[in-house]
Amino acid sequence: MPEFDSFEEWLEFGWKQGWISGPCCSTHDGTPSTEAEDAEWEDGGDPCIHVIRLYESEFHKKQVERNSPPAVWRATNRGWK
Repeated sequence: MPEFDSFEEWLEFGWKQGWISGPCCSTHDGTPSTEAEDAEWEDGGDPCIHVIRLYESEFHKKQVERNSPPAVWRATNRGWK
């Protein structure tokens, strides 16, 4: 695995590998989805689209985790410490 000098380089690497979308705002841009997922949602389905929140700082991380418990337990359920 290559080494990265910044978080931005790490994100770009993931994008170039085809592992992630470009960062976007779920509030203003919507959640990146396929047409099939959109159709499933419109038909009353419940497609699960995984989202990874980018933190601005350690303080921001703590605020998000305090307000959104799934941001913590989804990670701990995977065995992440």
